[in-house]
Amino acid sequence: MSMTIAEKILSEKSGCEARSGRIVICNISWAIAQDGTGPLAIRRLQEAGLAKVFDPKRVIFFIDHAAPSPRKELSNAHLQIRSFAKETGARVSDIQEGVCHQRMVEEFVSPGDLLIGADSHTCTSGALGAFSTGMGSTDVAIGMALGKVWLKVPPTIRIEVRGDFRPGVYAKDLILSVIGQLTADGATYKALEFGGPTISAMSMSDRFTLCNMAVEAGAKTGLIATDEITREYLVKQGRGEQFREIAPDPDAEYEQVLTIQAEEIEPMIALPHTVDNVQPVQKVAGTKIQQVFIGTCTNGRLEDLEIAARILDGQQVAPSVRLIVTPASRAIYLKAIQQGIIEKLIRAGAVVTATGCGPCVGIHQGILGDGEACLSTQNRNFLGRMGNPEGFIYLSSPATAAYSALKGEIADPREIMK
Repeated sequence: MSMTIAEKILSEKSGCEARSGRIVICNISWAIAQDGTGPLAIRRLQEAGLAKVFDPKRVIFFIDHAAPSPRKELSNAHLQIRSFAKETGARVSDIQEGVCHQRMVEEFVSPGDLLIGADSHTCTSGALGAFSTGMGSTDVAIGMALGKVWLKVPPTIRIEVRGDFRPGVYAKDLILSVIGQLTADGATYKALEFGGPTISAMSMSDRFTLCNMAVEAGAKTGLIATDEITREYLVKQGRGEQFREIAPDPDAEYEQVLTIQAEEIEPMIALPHTVDNVQPVQKVAGTKIQQVFIGTCTNGRLEDLEIAARILDGQQVAPSVRLIVTPASRAIYLKAIQQGIIEKLIRAGAVVTATGCGPCVGIHQGILGDGEACLSTQNRNFLGRMGNPEGFIYLSSPATAAYSALKGEIADPREIMK
């Protein structure tokens, strides 16, 4: 019988017909946690007397949220992770390597995999045709120990995108528009399957952006069929042999199909304090900002930094604005240096920080002052997200963020792309 991508992967991993609504027990491919969720997962394993992990090569702890650590309490949490990994043989991706979700797609996840992670944005890896989902630390801890997880097979919403984006419009604008239409809980415990000619023409970087933010509509995962672009990406990452075709059947059954014409999408922005509080940039243009942040697991990839550098090249950030740039991984940072992107950003007035989550999670490297507003390329703008409940966070594409940094206020990037 015909299946969606989610149903196909969970059927394979469970060894039974995984239809929407059924509960299945699946073999997992990867289990991960980061330095905010990893210590709790470790404590749960120790309390349960589970001193080993199911496969040390497939259990990974990432030290990325406080990287490097700004406080002794966080440093001690890092010590706990490193000690547990040494005892069990589990992997550690330390402070210099980058954000867990970017690292997973760079080095580990392959089409058809099942990844569970103690972080909401684990769904990023769905762009590689993998079922990737965030869970609580306890559930992930059990997965780390047993190599299995139970799941209720989610129904799927198909996001069918056709046409071409206009200049100044990017994948981030598309996903903000989708979240605005579905609302923050419109896809709760459902899979978002992105497809159509526009998606097929997208780079992997853009696909990662879409799947990364699926959870902001409440989705269990975001998924994209694999194709030649997927293959080329894996080859570049040295994992070409891991490619396989993963696609929905032509007559797969969806709970809903949302059809979008790409040429109708404008540069979008999410206003404080919810991601689905979405408006076209033009409607809020002129709003004063004190900080711009370009980076994170959503938009900290090489293509994102390149877009920002093109806009900022030869210009100067407005005196009233702090521009913070954080590459999502060491590999991206190195390539951005080699291609001259970092130099252009610094000359324009940017502060380039160590790879990691930094300002996005409000731990260090960019906490807002009372009443300050930040335009960010991250995935969340919840009250207090950037370390201060008296701050205001707006979300946009890297192009909108970079152009706004020049203007000192929220501005429409199409003004310089006509």
